[in-house]
Amino acid sequence: MPNQQAPLHSGFNSSTTAKEVMEGIDLSGKTAIITGGYSGIGLEVTRCLAEVGATVIAPSRTPDKAKRALAKIPRVEQGALDLADPDSVDAFAKNFLASGRPLHLLINNAGVMATPLTRDARGHEIQFATNHLGHFQLTSRLWSSLEQARGARVITLSSGGHRFSAFDFEDPDFERRDYDKWKAYGQSKTANVLFTVALDKRGKPHNIRAFAVHPGRITTDLQRFIAVSELQALGYLDDKGEIPLSQRALYKTVEQGAATTVWCATSPALNDMGGLYCENVDIAEVVPAGHKEPNGVVPWALDTEAAERLWALSEQMMPDTILK
Repeated sequence: MPNQQAPLHSGFNSSTTAKEVMEGIDLSGKTAIITGGYSGIGLEVTRCLAEVGATVIAPSRTPDKAKRALAKIPRVEQGALDLADPDSVDAFAKNFLASGRPLHLLINNAGVMATPLTRDARGHEIQFATNHLGHFQLTSRLWSSLEQARGARVITLSSGGHRFSAFDFEDPDFERRDYDKWKAYGQSKTANVLFTVALDKRGKPHNIRAFAVHPGRITTDLQRFIAVSELQALGYLDDKGEIPLSQRALYKTVEQGAATTVWCATSPALNDMGGLYCENVDIAEVVPAGHKEPNGVVPWALDTEAAERLWALSEQMMPDTILK
C-alpha cells in the first residue's frame, strides 16, 4: 500500500471548484489529452486546462457532438477514439505520436457505468474493457510522449464505487458468474486504482506520476443506463424523481466534480508523489472494506500485489503493449 496515502490537508474541500484550484496555474506550452473531454466533468476539465494555456486534445466517439461542445474553448483539438476498440486506440495514439509533441498530461476520464451485459469484439465485459483496458492500452501507446515531457502526470478517473467490488481475477469478464452491473462497475473502478499504483511504479524513474480520482457524486450522462425507477429503489431519487433533500449535500456540481482531477494534474503539492487515490481535492484516507460513509479508499484497491497481477493480466489481454 502506498505509504503516502493520507490527506495532505490541502486547504481545499468538497465544494471547491476546478477554477478555484487553477488560480495561479500557468500551463502555457503544455499538452494534455483527456478522454471524454467534451461532456460532463471532462468538458469542465478541458475548459479549465485550456483557459490557463494548455493545448488540449479531446478525442471522442461522437465527433459532431464534441465539435459543438468544444467550439468556444481555445486551444482544443479533436480526434476519433473508441476505448472499446483496440484499432481505434492504436490509430489515435499513432496520430498523436506522429506530431512529435511531448505529452504533459494524460487524463483517462471517459467511462461507462452500470451497463447491461455487453461485450466488446474480443469478448471482454464492456465496463472492464472501456474503463480499464482501453485506458491501459492508450497509456501504453503514448508512453514515449509522456517520457518526452520530462515531467508528466497520468490521471485516471476511478470512483467511490470501487468499494462495490474487489477485482475478480478468476472471472473478470463474468463468463462463469452471474452478471451484476454494479459489481462489474465496482471491479472496473478498482482496476483504475490498481492500474494507477502499478503505473506510478513504472513511471517514477521517468518522472511520470500517476493518480486516481474520485470526482464525487454528480448527475451526468454517465447515469444514462440506469432507470429512474432503479434510482428510486436505491434511494437516490424520491417519488418525484428528484434528489432527496437529505442527500443533496452529498452531490457536487460539475465544476466541483472536476476540481480533484485538475488538482491532481497540476498541484505543486503533489510533486514527487504518486500512486495515490484522491477525492475532495486532497489525498483520500484509507478506510476498511464495508465502510459506510461515502469517502475513503479501501485496501483492496491499493494492494501492490494485486496491482502487479492486474498489470500482467492486462498485458496478456492487450498484446503488443509498449510499456513493460
